[in-house]
Amino acid sequence: MRVLVRDNNVEQAIRALKKKLQREGIFREMKARRAYEKPSERRAREKSEAVRRMRKAARKLAVREGLIAAPAKKPRPTAARRPVANAGSTTAQG
Repeated sequence: MRVLVRDNNVEQAIRALKKKLQREGIFREMKARRAYEKPSERRAREKSEAVRRMRKAARKLAVREGLIAAPAKKPRPTAARRPVANAGSTTAQG
């Protein structure tokens, strides 16, 4: 896995790395491996994950075929602008 550091911006590269690790499921796997998981618990977890995946796939197929209505999309938050440091005073004088 590679992350490019542009213009010596390490913070941005770390954010990109965390995003990639999150997408790959590394954090979830690390959390799962912190403690021992009994084989019976592992089978039950994997089965429930498989059921969840199958339901999601069936739901997406039904939406694509028009059998059920697509869920309402969540509104995307607008990017918050960072305040710009102003050399002058920000208070109104009068």
